[in-house]
Parts: sequence; structure tokens; C-alpha cells
Amino acid sequence: MNNSETDTDRPGIDEQVTAELSRLRDSIDNIDAAVVHMLAERFKCTQQVGRLKATHKLPPADPAREARQITRLRQLAESAKLDPAFAEKLLNFIIAEVIRHHETLANPTATEDDTSPATGA
Repeated sequence: MNNSETDTDRPGIDEQVTAELSRLRDSIDNIDAAVVHMLAERFKCTQQVGRLKATHKLPPADPAREARQITRLRQLAESAKLDPAFAEKLLNFIIAEVIRHHETLANPTATEDDTSPATGA
């Protein structure tokens, strides 16, 4: 199969298999879109948190809250049959982005553009 060919372009694949692949991939695409929209909503909230912290001279990071969130997310992942280690890695990535943006909000002389799509993550 060359790089421009997909699984469903190969000759001899059963039409039912092709239809099922297409159905599943449509679901995946919809879920991906929902994840992006949910992250955007989360970032809007954390941007507000970052502004509040900056206004009141609070530190960008809150290690105790982060630890509680990681514990909570690991428990949610376990109950959802998702690898808790994967969920923790994902949350750590998001938390690092949040802290980075909170630091930028706390230091308005920073060179980063506050209007980027992930601002306030």
C-alpha cells in the first residue's frame, strides 16, 4: 500500500468491513472534535483563573490542587477502563501548559502573545 492509499482503498476488502471502518472512523472524528471543544472550554476557565491569580499576586502553580486533580483523574480513568498512567500523562501535559500561561499572565512583559488559542490553558 502506498502512502496515499487507505485501508479501504485496497482491492478485495469486504464492503461490510469498509462500512464498519468508515462508521468507526466517523465516530472517532466526532469524539476528536468534542475533545478539542472541551479543551477549549477548559482553557477559557483556566485563563480566568490565571487572570485572577495575576491580579491577586498568587503563584501560577498550585501543587496541592494539581496532586488532587491527578489522583481524581487516575480514579476516573480506572473506572472508565482507561490506563491511569496515560490519563496522568495527559493531565500533566495540560497542567504544564496552564502553568506556562499563568506565568505569562503574571508577567505581562513576556514576549508570548496572550491571544494565542491555547492562552490560559
